[in-house]
Amino acid sequence: MTTPKIPGRGNGGSGQQISRRPARLRILLALMAATAAAVVLAACGSPGGSSSGSPGGSSGSSSPVAAASSTLKTAKIGGATVLTNGKGFTLYSFAPDTPAKSNCNGTCAQNWPPVKGPATASGVTGTFATIKRSDGSAQATFDGHPLYTFAGDTAPGQAKGNGLNAAGGLWHEVTTSGSAPAGGPASGSGGGGC
Repeated sequence: MTTPKIPGRGNGGSGQQISRRPARLRILLALMAATAAAVVLAACGSPGGSSSGSPGGSSGSSSPVAAASSTLKTAKIGGATVLTNGKGFTLYSFAPDTPAKSNCNGTCAQNWPPVKGPATASGVTGTFATIKRSDGSAQATFDGHPLYTFAGDTAPGQAKGNGLNAAGGLWHEVTTSGSAPAGGPASGSGGGGC
């Protein structure tokens, strides 16, 4: 009677099978970690859990989120009257910005596309102006707040970016008074942590 050979036990079996298993396990764990990271990034870009839509750049992308007309509107979202672009997408302000400078560039501006200036909104009390961005383009401002859309808003009437702490600061929907609503994030908004 012969004893079955167990790979890697020093009985003539192939030790390669065992040495490949840890490598396969490492690859599997790396893939799972990469998948988890992608899910976290998608959640940051789209707090509602939807990963549809691609972040628009600040240069004339055909994405509905990135496309901002020069004529802005207002809409009632989550109980607050907010500024929107011409297609009804909520406009946001970024807390680290100053009235004269945007602090959202590069990847930040891909996720939070700047609203090209100049811009106006009929029937809105407040001051519209423009600032010069680091890339030389003009960005619209309202009451001293540079304006942005959010790539995570995939349809008009959403405010998923309101109250997010992302890209180094807090984001707020811009109400017609030029500030974030007192009640904090609007319904349907995602949490912070990204």
